[in-house]
Amino acid sequence: MSNPYYTGRPTDHFDGTRFFNPNGIEPGGFGDLLRWQFSKGRIKWDKHYENKFPPAVPDSKIEGDALRVTMVGHASLLIQTAGINILTDPVWSNRVSPFSFIGPKRTSLPGIAFSALPPIDVVLITHNHYDHLDLDTLKALNLRHHPLLVMPLGNDTIVEDAAPGARMAVLDWGDGINISEGMAVYATPCHHWSARGMNDRRMALWCAFVITTPSGNLYHIGDTGFHDGINYRAAAEAYGGFRLATLPIGAYEPRWFMKSQHQNPEEAVEGMLLCNAAYALGHHWGAFQLTDEGREDPPTALTAALTKRSIEPTRFRAMHPGEVFDIPLG
Repeated sequence: MSNPYYTGRPTDHFDGTRFFNPNGIEPGGFGDLLRWQFSKGRIKWDKHYENKFPPAVPDSKIEGDALRVTMVGHASLLIQTAGINILTDPVWSNRVSPFSFIGPKRTSLPGIAFSALPPIDVVLITHNHYDHLDLDTLKALNLRHHPLLVMPLGNDTIVEDAAPGARMAVLDWGDGINISEGMAVYATPCHHWSARGMNDRRMALWCAFVITTPSGNLYHIGDTGFHDGINYRAAAEAYGGFRLATLPIGAYEPRWFMKSQHQNPEEAVEGMLLCNAAYALGHHWGAFQLTDEGREDPPTALTAALTKRSIEPTRFRAMHPGEVFDIPLG
């Protein structure tokens, strides 16, 4: 089978057709998916939740050493520092699905109205799952803001038809690009996978991102399995630690099916420590029901994990839509 997204030489994480996690675990197959879907272990969410915070109206820019993060929902975050505005995995659509009429539906409004966004300079796309790569949102961002879209190998083929003329930077693990004076973005490994349909599994690369700035480094992971902490340790060794890590804390049950690809809150806390992050925020929970756990289970489990490790809860927040987190310096 040929790869419709990417053609390149084999590497330590690409076999010539498909990408893979070195020494990792492949995602479960169709039989595992059926076993999960018929297990009847899912805790039902309400169809709609009122946001804890009002919709945020961000400043146009945040200058200097200040670092502000505003939660949109799921893995969509607005990161503002040094006059640069960055969106991660932006999704404003009502569903995360190849179809407009079926699939996981948003249960709470975005924490920032699309029309209230400040000028967006950079968009980081970690992988091509529908809850992270939303073509309708990328098309709208390209028309309104024309930001630089940064993504791992193969994802540009998916984006270019929906957002013609978009500025794109396509990175392999270890590659980087300067986004302003003194700021750069690097693609780094995480333990996940990719697919938009039934026949393109692992044909586009996935990644985490490191943003280097004069006032401290940032580490954004869209999705990952804990993978024995391998990638967290490598990030700390390569970058020396982080002012902030934005880490997924949801979509982790049942563990027998999700463990290899989605970390749970206790593993996220361990990851925060391993990568030497001064602060962390938890995302990937509460907006779309993708897995079995209850809506409030991730923040509850995060609080328990922080207490167990004697970590102040102010160091690692489970972010709500509309919530703003000004990250201390030093």
